Amino acid sequence: MTTVGIYNIKGGVGKSTTAVCLACLAAAGGEPTLLWDLDPQGAAGYYLGSAGERGKGSRRLVKGKENLEGLARPTRVKNLDLVASRFSYRRLDLLLENRPRPRKVLWQLLAPLASRYRWVFLDCPPGIGLLSENVFHAVDLLLVPVVPTPLSLRAFEEIVVFFRRKGYERERLLPFFSLVERRRRIHRSTMEIFSAREPSVCRSAIPALSDIERMAVTRRPVVIYRPRSAASHAFDALWQEVREAAGRRA
Repeated sequence: MTTVGIYNIKGGVGKSTTAVCLACLAAAGGEPTLLWDLDPQGAAGYYLGSAGERGKGSRRLVKGKENLEGLARPTRVKNLDLVASRFSYRRLDLLLENRPRPRKVLWQLLAPLASRYRWVFLDCPPGIGLLSENVFHAVDLLLVPVVPTPLSLRAFEEIVVFFRRKGYERERLLPFFSLVERRRRIHRSTMEIFSAREPSVCRSAIPALSDIERMAVTRRPVVIYRPRSAASHAFDALWQEVREAAGRRA
């Protein structure tokens, strides 16, 4: 089982659309896949037509009295299961703080899924705290969408500094450009600067396209409803790089 987190300190950088599309592409390859929507906003589940579980608490899950296998539900996409978001996830940092080994709770919850799923994707909320550190412990790869602007680059550098300070493996970080508008000079120049100093950045970039924005209207991933579109080709190219990176990690 390979666990992939999609994370950034910043919000609005394309985490949920990326998590959903990559999970769909993994499932389309015939491999059992799970998407866990950890963001209390529930965007990833919404894109897949799920209403979420906003009335459910999370204390039992954190205490190990619920398990992810029991919470996973099939989606309309073959081979793809979803653990839907709960609005109570907004309190996860507080709940985790009261557990033994509070930075490894997610890892413990995910471990029993190894015999059931080939891929697990975590759609992570923005910010940094105990939940983020749980994700850092649990994942094999941490995909970081970077909008090609100076502030987004600064946010990525903050993640790198945090990893170094806490002793996490730098090699788990896999940045990629998101919401790219190549007609904008600042995007082109920022991508050039970042690529020169960050050799691990993916060659593939996700453009800012209306087809991706329409996922919130259709409630269907663009790789499903428009598989031949430029957006779908971009996500597919990114997915191939993620598979390659996971293979190197293995």
